[in-house]
Amino acid sequence: MQTKLYVLYGGKSVEHEVSLKTAYTVINSIDDSKFEVFPIYITREGLWCTPDKLNREGLQLNDLIALPKHRSEAQSIGQVLINQLALSGKKVVLPLLHGSYGEDGTVQGLLELLNVPYVGNGVLSSALTLDKAISKQLLAQADIHQVDYLVYRYDQWLEDHSQVLQKAEETIGYPCYVKPASLGSSIGISRCHGKQELVAGITEAFKYDNKIVVESEVLGREIQVAVMGNEKPFASLPGEFIHNHVFFDFESKYMDKQLTMSIPALLSEEITSQIRELAIKAYHVHSCSGLARVDFFLDGEGQLYLNEINALPGFTNYSMYPVMWERTNGTRYSELVEKLIDYAFTRHAEKQSIQYTR
Repeated sequence: MQTKLYVLYGGKSVEHEVSLKTAYTVINSIDDSKFEVFPIYITREGLWCTPDKLNREGLQLNDLIALPKHRSEAQSIGQVLINQLALSGKKVVLPLLHGSYGEDGTVQGLLELLNVPYVGNGVLSSALTLDKAISKQLLAQADIHQVDYLVYRYDQWLEDHSQVLQKAEETIGYPCYVKPASLGSSIGISRCHGKQELVAGITEAFKYDNKIVVESEVLGREIQVAVMGNEKPFASLPGEFIHNHVFFDFESKYMDKQLTMSIPALLSEEITSQIRELAIKAYHVHSCSGLARVDFFLDGEGQLYLNEINALPGFTNYSMYPVMWERTNGTRYSELVEKLIDYAFTRHAEKQSIQYTR
């Protein structure tokens, strides 16, 4: 009997298009003999929609987009829950929502209330990993080395621009990076060389969040590692993108046709082992389950800095996360999706054993 697979994608997020590409790749890879796919598209306004039955033969990206039938979030979500998720049989949800209202624990909370298995990180780990400011505090408490940073709220910026700028210049210096605290895909990030650019970068970052992070720059390589599993996770061989960009921004990541992957990255056995161990440690520190990608900087002196942990990394067939697993142990894309679904069922079954009454 087929398992009902509910694929959530789109979302009220600036990473809407990235989510669509991920969903398109996943839906095309699913084994029809094992899974019956139910696509659920979430508009940029947060309305939930169900496209017509998808035919994978000749499927186009635009076919995943549906028009909402209701004008309120509550109505649209209610109809999807009644008409789709209430169907009987074995089921699992695959949230492919990057960024806000999907990768931050909000959708995960809804799925917990529905008591349905879902792929990926839970409420706590999703929220922790997306908030770079909180994540950095956890990493510091775990004695995991990272770059110097400052965190500012929007009210602090409004109250005293000059104090924020002065502390950033004295503590972090130039060049530095300014980031929204809770966003991915390098959106809203600026590399700043002086005060004028710092002001512009802070202004830009506050468009996307009410909390920002200012970080010092590390000259060196950007190394990534994939992690998968629940209580006893595994780390892949590290990889890196080979590119000539000083700042690896959104356009560089998604538009550069010259971008190439080096997997495994050319590293010593000692550094490779250290990266894999630190990735698993960070995974545990954030209470992750299912999957995550952990990103590091490696400077010219061989010093590692953990940059960030991504609870829902890019997941197209040319994204680093699935390719790292294929190069590590031969796991193909469709097999990887099925492994993540198995982890979801395992975690859900374990939670059912918890007693909620006295």
